[in-house]
Amino acid sequence: MPEEASNTTAAAHQVELAIRRLDSLSTLPCVAAGFLSNLQQSAPLSSAIAEIIESAPALTTKILLLMYRQGISFADESFSVPRAVGKLTVQTVRDAFFSVKVLQAQDDDEKRVLLRRQLVRHGLAVACCAKDIAEIISPKFNPQLAYSAGLLHDIGKLALQEVMPKSFTRIVEEAKSQQAGVCAIEQKYLGADHTTLGKRLARKWHLPEQIILAIWLHHSDTDIISQEIGEARIAQIVRLADCVARQCNIGQSGGYDSPDSAEQIAVSLAISPEQLEQIRGGLAETVEQKSKVLGLDLPRPQSSYCEIVHTTAAKLAKEQSKLSLENCRLQAASGHFDFITEFLSSIDSAAEAVDIAENFAVCWQKFYQTGMVCLYLAPAGNRQGLEAVVVENLSQSKIVSLNVSAETPVIPEVLQNRFAILNAHDYLDWLFEQLDVEFDLNQTKLMPLLSGGKAIGAIVFELRYPTDAELFEEKFKAVSSMAGVILEMASAWDRQRYFAEQFARLVGSPKESEPERTVRQRSALSRSLNALAEMAAGAAHELNNPLSVISGRAQLLAEAETDAAKKRMLKQIQENTGEISAIIDDLMTFAEPSQPRPAQTDIKKMLDEAIQLTSAKMNVEHINVQIEVADGLEGVFVDSGQIVSAIANVISNSLESYTDEMGPIKITADLCEFGDRVSVEVKDLGCGMDTETVQKATQLFFSARPAGRKRGMGLAHAQRLIELNGGRLAITSQPGKGTTVTILLATKTESHEEIKKMKDN
Repeated sequence: MPEEASNTTAAAHQVELAIRRLDSLSTLPCVAAGFLSNLQQSAPLSSAIAEIIESAPALTTKILLLMYRQGISFADESFSVPRAVGKLTVQTVRDAFFSVKVLQAQDDDEKRVLLRRQLVRHGLAVACCAKDIAEIISPKFNPQLAYSAGLLHDIGKLALQEVMPKSFTRIVEEAKSQQAGVCAIEQKYLGADHTTLGKRLARKWHLPEQIILAIWLHHSDTDIISQEIGEARIAQIVRLADCVARQCNIGQSGGYDSPDSAEQIAVSLAISPEQLEQIRGGLAETVEQKSKVLGLDLPRPQSSYCEIVHTTAAKLAKEQSKLSLENCRLQAASGHFDFITEFLSSIDSAAEAVDIAENFAVCWQKFYQTGMVCLYLAPAGNRQGLEAVVVENLSQSKIVSLNVSAETPVIPEVLQNRFAILNAHDYLDWLFEQLDVEFDLNQTKLMPLLSGGKAIGAIVFELRYPTDAELFEEKFKAVSSMAGVILEMASAWDRQRYFAEQFARLVGSPKESEPERTVRQRSALSRSLNALAEMAAGAAHELNNPLSVISGRAQLLAEAETDAAKKRMLKQIQENTGEISAIIDDLMTFAEPSQPRPAQTDIKKMLDEAIQLTSAKMNVEHINVQIEVADGLEGVFVDSGQIVSAIANVISNSLESYTDEMGPIKITADLCEFGDRVSVEVKDLGCGMDTETVQKATQLFFSARPAGRKRGMGLAHAQRLIELNGGRLAITSQPGKGTTVTILLATKTESHEEIKKMKDN
């Protein structure tokens, strides 16, 4: 790899690490001064504060992150930052503001503050323009959502200025001297541009999906993208707004290339020239009003901010005594949180539900100083047997199997939908008869493990001090509910893993030639796919909500935790829940992809797009690929988006066969012998595969990499998309000599329809 490319890759890695550690953007002193000034008024959450928040990128992102953490959500059509502010308490909004840094204007970074003001002013112009556009094409788009998307479309630039201010200033200066776009200069020096970095930051901060798409795609060809992805139309609005703002010279975007034609983009949004001119005419005045709200033209903003800080500090000092009292209460509850922390830290993403139940039961006995403990989960389906965890004295635990008759309710009816602490001997004779340990029945209590208001299991324990039941009832309820959510998720994951393994076994069985494939076999495969789709949808419903709860609570605990080891373990919990969510998304995409929309497509253009997509996915600037397309080769009749994605997965797999290089890869396209198919061959000279590996290569979750392996979805997903489009995928390979993947694609409507009918039958 050339030294320059290596340096760029290293720079990209460093930038991504810095961006990943960014908790929030800094706000300008003038914005902070205006916010604090309004905070002194009698109504802290007045409309003035809401207007400041919705016009300041740093404060808007902070509020949207708070919405996610507190479970506040709006449908796209009702989204509004002022409405979100109204859902939060005064204390929450105030604490969020104080967690945001204020950009300092020292002598050596005055340019930095001036550039930030211009970037914010440009964001305001794009926001106001996007809102005007959305109002014209309403009711298709919510103007408030369009406004926020426009305001935040360049948070990647703000983040780059945050983590590397001097380098970003030099990038802007070089873009100015070369009259070039800032994306090109960013790619040159950083190996990534602000759109990709902004998208990753927006996902980390859990911004709404529509806003993420606008941040990511507002420099892309949105006409094409929005045809395939309807949700990406918001990026088309922001792209037009950005062009208008740049043409009107409002603020500074950091780019000095000529903006795209606003008139052409307006046509795709059904906006007339008269409407576009009306938007331009009123934009400067609207932005000027918003700039006054933020105080962008305020003289001596640093001094004003310092004066207001002193006033605010005096007011906050009066509340210190209240905080001290609250701190005492929190310290009293620290043991309770230690229990939660230790239990969450013990969770292994690979553990089964019964293992997690065992850890919880041990922690329960340890922290609440109880006697023996028994925990069991309600069996799924019609099974009459169940597994129970028993913890004797000194945390000695074991797992036992129990039998329950069909007439016996495993969870007493009185506990199936509500929390209560009951005497266990009144309800669980069947349990005590089968255990080989002796509980003191006069002191043994029974509680449900609730998830979503429904009991998914129960915990039985000896309470050595009877009065503790009332004293700890609220804590018992909170902790057992948390365990219920986690154990329900783990049980659902156990079921999902079982179904996935069964499905992988079905689709991974040796394939017969097409003439020998019977109707019964095709029907069985169809049923398997339908079963996976139903299973994946159910798993997504069952798992995603509990995962969000676990991730959110672990994050809250991590923020309050001072112990570095515990904080690291809580971060691991967050990362593991994110990995589980990603696996669910992969399964859903594989099992129930969008129906193809075939059209006549140029094969060379499709291969070029696949290479570009591969570069973006692998975050590399150059791939050593040679393309040879036969002369006079007609196009293919496929869904180009799906086939581009499939070929990109194949190319990615080929690149991964090399240890320390990015190729070479040779791609050829030619007409098949009978003239009704195009054959695309992707050939590499990488490590190759043996016969057994080739047979498993397109199986779900298969990977030949034992360490640092990915999920093994690439070739499986590629084959799925190609077959949906009436094509075929075949692999030949030899260890040490490389691999050739052959893809056959239909060339005309008739051949595609014939294959579709054959697959339907």
